[in-house]
Amino acid sequence: MKIALLGYGKMGKAIEAIAVQRGHEIVAKIDLNNAAERENLSPDSVDVVIEFSSPHSAYDNLKFCMQKGLKVVCGTTGWLDKRTEIEGLATESQAAFFYASNYSIGVNLFFQLNKILARIMAPHQQYEIFTSEIHHTEKLDAPSGTAITLAEGIMENNPAKTSWVSNEIPKASEIGIWSSREGKVPGTHAIKYISEVDEIEIKHTAYSRTGFAFGAVLAAEWLRDKTGIFGMEDLLNEKAS
Repeated sequence: MKIALLGYGKMGKAIEAIAVQRGHEIVAKIDLNNAAERENLSPDSVDVVIEFSSPHSAYDNLKFCMQKGLKVVCGTTGWLDKRTEIEGLATESQAAFFYASNYSIGVNLFFQLNKILARIMAPHQQYEIFTSEIHHTEKLDAPSGTAITLAEGIMENNPAKTSWVSNEIPKASEIGIWSSREGKVPGTHAIKYISEVDEIEIKHTAYSRTGFAFGAVLAAEWLRDKTGIFGMEDLLNEKAS
């Protein structure tokens, strides 16, 4: 499979290593230093684009790819206010768009566990809900897309929670997300339910970027022969069936 990388930082390099290991060809590695080469990308030369750039580049990259009718796996966070537009372009041009806030298989299982726990805990309003996330100091957006996805999973399963707030004490209807940026931490996410008498916590800790990179390449392999809009839940459900 021919893969183009939009974004060639640490994640891009990790994705490259996994893709080559799995027998794929990297036909383009594009970042800010050679951004003009993006114009050479087309469905004839690239099977799937993997986009891991930055919040300020992602929207323009994705708009370009959707208008070209390319198949794109995107893992960049911090641009999601324009997600509806990008998905609309994907539908119009019969492209393929696969988005996940986190491509780690473990994290996506954690997303499912989070929803189950939220549903079980919903009747027990004596528990306050807090989420926390820790990432490396180079991560530009906060809270992380993964933390937002976790908060959204809770809201889907607990009608009392209708929104989230970042780094501030939440109101009764809100979920507090607490973000820290420390050293070279790949990513740690925790959900806590705290009452006056006890505390329940679930937690996922990533040890390296390899899990994220593997998931992104797996998504690209899965997306190759598809058109439409997809996410990790689609991939995992198909793998499980």
